[in-house]
Amino acid sequence: MTMQRVKIERTALLAAARGDEPADLVLKGGFVFNGFTGEWEVGDVAIIGDTIAGIGSYKGKKELDVTGKYVTPGLMDAHLHIESTMVAPRELAKILLLNGVTTIFADPHEIANVLGTEGIELMLAETETMPLDVFFMLPSCVPATVMETSGAMLAADALAPLLAHERVLGLGEMMNYPGAIHGAPEVLDKLFLVDGGLCDGHAPGVSGQALSAYLAAGISSDHEATTAEEAEEKLRRGAYLLLREASGAHNLLDLLPAVTPLNSRRCCLSTDDRHLDELVSEGSINYLVEIGVAHGYAVEQLLQMATLNTAERFRLYDRGALAPGYRADINVFNNLVNFQPQLVIKDGTVVVSKQKLLWQSPPLLAAPVNAMRLEDVRAQQLQLPAQAGRRARVIRIVPEQILTELRFREPLIQNGLVVSDTERDIVKLAVWERHGVNGNVGVGLVQGFGLKRGALASTIAHDSHNLIVAGVNDEDMLTAAVALQQVGGGLAVVVDGEVKVLLPLPLGGLMSDQNTEFVQHKLQQLNFWASELGVPENVNAFNCLSFLALPVIPSLRLSDKGLVDVDKFALVDLWE
Repeated sequence: MTMQRVKIERTALLAAARGDEPADLVLKGGFVFNGFTGEWEVGDVAIIGDTIAGIGSYKGKKELDVTGKYVTPGLMDAHLHIESTMVAPRELAKILLLNGVTTIFADPHEIANVLGTEGIELMLAETETMPLDVFFMLPSCVPATVMETSGAMLAADALAPLLAHERVLGLGEMMNYPGAIHGAPEVLDKLFLVDGGLCDGHAPGVSGQALSAYLAAGISSDHEATTAEEAEEKLRRGAYLLLREASGAHNLLDLLPAVTPLNSRRCCLSTDDRHLDELVSEGSINYLVEIGVAHGYAVEQLLQMATLNTAERFRLYDRGALAPGYRADINVFNNLVNFQPQLVIKDGTVVVSKQKLLWQSPPLLAAPVNAMRLEDVRAQQLQLPAQAGRRARVIRIVPEQILTELRFREPLIQNGLVVSDTERDIVKLAVWERHGVNGNVGVGLVQGFGLKRGALASTIAHDSHNLIVAGVNDEDMLTAAVALQQVGGGLAVVVDGEVKVLLPLPLGGLMSDQNTEFVQHKLQQLNFWASELGVPENVNAFNCLSFLALPVIPSLRLSDKGLVDVDKFALVDLWE
């Protein structure tokens, strides 16, 4: 934009702000939220172009009566992974806009672990020209550790050129917290890329001097706190606290007691990994605000956490509040109980009216490429030779958390091989390396799925996104693996050798190229069959499965290289 054009637009903005000229659009007579003071003011919101001209008494070329309604800034998600929704970015934008979310801060480390910098560039391209602002934090850990095999390895020199993009704000969650704490050279190289800039954290359970070292490395937020005590310590040490409510990690209500009037401005809201079915049925950041209000927390404090705090955390001082000169990203709610917006304005344009989306787009701008490079799938890969009289390490699922526990159990043995034991809820788990790197297959045991028969399979397996399968028999596990191999990745349920339901995810084996309705229907079928196979209601089957391969969340995981004791940050043998 030329300087002359900027001056013309600024002149028009000032004239409207003074009340000398009518604004382009005025919202009349609502309860307007003041994010700076926490007050509600009765007045008009005047808009010129994509900018708020003023709050007060104004005339407009177009006026919308919002008397008795509640007017807030557009909501912001401080940390999420688009890929975890299983829909392409433009489909996700439609869902988020309907829920009043107008700005998100995404970490594309899922697609980067599959496709490297090509995946990041794909996400940047797919998020252009949308009425949703998508900012990115560059993946800091591709792969997350050396204890798994991903489709790419991104060192500092590979990331550096991407920092020039206007929507890349810094470095994403530093999952290699031991490396950050101990100053590993490859970690420091990445941190130096944004020295004095933004770097998100990922430090589950890190405290004391280790936390001090982690933050001193240049990391300034954390979304992995699971208790109020952990949250308070991280706030005291200067980290922004991102309160998370994801599909597999329900932390919001455990963390809200740590938020006080004195520290709340250092707190933001995050959905992290939230699946499509919950986004559609419950909502996004608006749902987190709704939960907090329902449990007695101040709506004003929650709204600050969902708007202004997040904008300031990411040093975006043109949004997050309803004030002169700020971006005209606005929600209108009927009440302060149900946070489903009736009206959503993005950059001064109405994009949702009466809960109807006014913006349309195809799911993808470019056709996906096949990222499934798995060739060797054999029954022998699933065999676990028994060691009689010895106990095995078993991954125990913690309901409604992505944390796991390490248990030692004597496994069920048949014909000299370890097999699933449905009586004790212990089933086999396997991870196939699918990126064409080494052909590794890791096999272990997991407890807490509830499976009585069949198998579940997914190519969403954080963070390297290899093919992960849980099942009660090798035949169904093998059938499920082959089914996903043939379609380029996705989710599958197999029973008695038959594929009962299959959701192809051709975009990196992570996201669909179909619309939300198609994906939602398939997810409902997948969840139905998971329940039919015995998975209890408090276990989100595929979300849970996707995290069993993540070797940066305590305590025990399975990668393509074998069992990972995250507390020791080391590969360990199956047998005690």
